[in-house]
Amino acid sequence: MLAHVRWIGPSLLTALLLLAVVYFSDRRREPLRVVLFTFALGIAAKLATGWIEHKATVWTGLDLRVHDAGHAGALVFVFGFVAPVREAAKVAAMWPAFRSRHFDEPVDGVVYASCAALGFAAAENALTLRASPVGWIWIARTMVELPAHVFFACTWGYALGRVKAVKRPGPIFPAAWLVATAAHALYIHLVFGRGPGALVGTLPLLLAMGAISFFAIRDLKARGDEAVGRQSSVLLARPSIVLSSGPPSLRSVREALRQEGQPITLRWVAFGALVTLGGMTLGLAGAIAFGHWAQVDFSIVDEHDVSTTAPVALLGAGLLAAFPLSGYLVARASGLATLLEPALASALAILLTLVVLGLAAPVALVFALAFSPIAWGLACAGAWVGRPAA
Repeated sequence: MLAHVRWIGPSLLTALLLLAVVYFSDRRREPLRVVLFTFALGIAAKLATGWIEHKATVWTGLDLRVHDAGHAGALVFVFGFVAPVREAAKVAAMWPAFRSRHFDEPVDGVVYASCAALGFAAAENALTLRASPVGWIWIARTMVELPAHVFFACTWGYALGRVKAVKRPGPIFPAAWLVATAAHALYIHLVFGRGPGALVGTLPLLLAMGAISFFAIRDLKARGDEAVGRQSSVLLARPSIVLSSGPPSLRSVREALRQEGQPITLRWVAFGALVTLGGMTLGLAGAIAFGHWAQVDFSIVDEHDVSTTAPVALLGAGLLAAFPLSGYLVARASGLATLLEPALASALAILLTLVVLGLAAPVALVFALAFSPIAWGLACAGAWVGRPAA
């Protein structure tokens, strides 16, 4: 009995605590029975996918872990089967709530998606703790599990929240689900497929997904406020103040990424990509110089030893520092009011970096993919600050 409490208790209690945060943070609270039912369906979804994955491993010989299936086999299994099945199971767990009459405002998309994700993560953590020896590295893995699943689910939950009036997934849902699935697959590969040292790669990935979730929630709440305003035919000043203060809303970012009747300025895209690559080179050189000054040994990096990943974090910080600076410089130099050119420039620089790493150092490609979303977001943030006032 005590053995069961060791792996069920911590997993369930932490998930229920976060579930309470989700429940009470909603201004118009959802029925508690529907919230708990969705949470329970998330648990059932994990149990079902665990059985399916076990059978698939037996039938195909593939596995999540690199040392069991090799790099190619593990990546194919995770990206082609495990992550899509898990994200589909979470959508299925949330579907009854989506089709119910209680799903009556846009933000309910992320509320119920989070409930299903927390149930899924609670069951996954319990199974992980049951099968794994007690150790701080496994505790660290289970600690990032809950927010990771919530962030992935919020991506497609946002899409369902936007189409709540018609109760059908619109064209935005497949794209959002694919983004969540790809991020989930990369996360699984870093946390479970490789050694403990690869955990450092989850930090930029989760930061990027957390930022997406933050902006998605803000956008859905704004849509809900607008709907209430239209129904009451009363225009209040307060919602506009909320939308214009603080970080930019998702809608304002989308507007800034649109070309207002003018072609894309390719020379600024190419120039921005070169500036970004140059900044990455300088950032990398600065990180190496600082590492040598601080007596950091770059030759000890080992993905199987988490204590040796400080050099990776230092190099990653040096590379990431180039993106907001390059985005700012391109926006200031071009004088364009949109973010499209700086965004395309940073995306081109990231793509070129991924191609070079894929040819020269395939192992580093996984970590570069994990850093790419936050790098692109930092470039857009720098461009937002540097662009001229409308």
